[in-house]
Amino acid sequence: MIEKLDSIEQRYDKLNGLLSDPGIIAQQSEYQRYAREQSELAPIVASIKELKTIVRHTEENKTILAEESDAELLAMAKEELEALAANRETVEDQLKKLLLPKDPRDEKSVIMEIRAGTGGEEAALFAANLFRMYSRHAEAHKWKTEILSTNVTGKGGFKEIILNISGKGVFSRLKFESGTHRVQRVPETETQGRVHTSAVTVAIMPEAEDVDININTADLKFDVFRASGPGGQSVNTTDSAVRITYVPTGLVVTCQDEKSQHKNKEKAMKVLRARLYDEIQQKQHDEMAKERKQQVGSGDRSGRIRTYNFSQERVTDHRIGLTLHKLTQILEGDLDHIIDELTLHYQAEALKNNIDDMEKEKQAKTIA
Repeated sequence: MIEKLDSIEQRYDKLNGLLSDPGIIAQQSEYQRYAREQSELAPIVASIKELKTIVRHTEENKTILAEESDAELLAMAKEELEALAANRETVEDQLKKLLLPKDPRDEKSVIMEIRAGTGGEEAALFAANLFRMYSRHAEAHKWKTEILSTNVTGKGGFKEIILNISGKGVFSRLKFESGTHRVQRVPETETQGRVHTSAVTVAIMPEAEDVDININTADLKFDVFRASGPGGQSVNTTDSAVRITYVPTGLVVTCQDEKSQHKNKEKAMKVLRARLYDEIQQKQHDEMAKERKQQVGSGDRSGRIRTYNFSQERVTDHRIGLTLHKLTQILEGDLDHIIDELTLHYQAEALKNNIDDMEKEKQAKTIA
């Protein structure tokens, strides 16, 4: 642990030197890269310095207890040692969190896909509820929301809706929303008051830039056709709808919401980039999971993650066993409590794995 902390301090000092180098300053891309790294290391280094100060003062007070005989000095040293021990525990916990591996996607905007699953029209109506919930949540955080594609049912639900939510750190806040969301309620069409269970799947993908993924245009097949509305009726007299097929895998993205073929193509490409980028990230996560036999924060979309029970005004997140009896507020976008608890849970998991890895590394060095 100490070796790792020393190496971080050395790297920070080196970065300070590099950022003062006229040659580096003249190369803006290099300068920005080093400045970003220095900014990320600054709070870690501050905590390291604080920890080293605590360790030094602890040793000084232990020396007083061992060598002094003055009762007043001994009492003061003992009292300060207790305070230092508490401070040390706080700083060490803070350092452990700061040293957690950063997810490079956390600062990205997201592409969110909400799809009705089992339950027919009732599932489609709940998909609309979830769309409204996430839209309200985004609004509360001053994130920008743009609808990329919709497939509306006759009663105002969504078979599918795809949207772009942009802003600082959106992926870090929404990445644990991926999965199956189950609803238990009496549908408006139910005459006997029976509770029905329906499901909606939510996929959260980091928005991919051109630098994140390189798509060969030769691998793309473009089709244009007339947009259609509910029931299949034509809603446009021109071929404005766009379908893009990524030939190597057969992945298909369709967009028909805009009257402009160019805008539909632009939106479809945004979704395609995000899906391909997400596939690459998922493969990397799967490989890591095989090694540690546990995938932390993967957002497994095959599993039920949350249940919304209307009769009991209850929302339960099954991953962390959290139950809240404020369904109305949550559907109005009040998701922060759930998201904070999920973030803490997966940070604790990551911290445990990080400590385990450090212990294994330590044991390997001892054996060597």
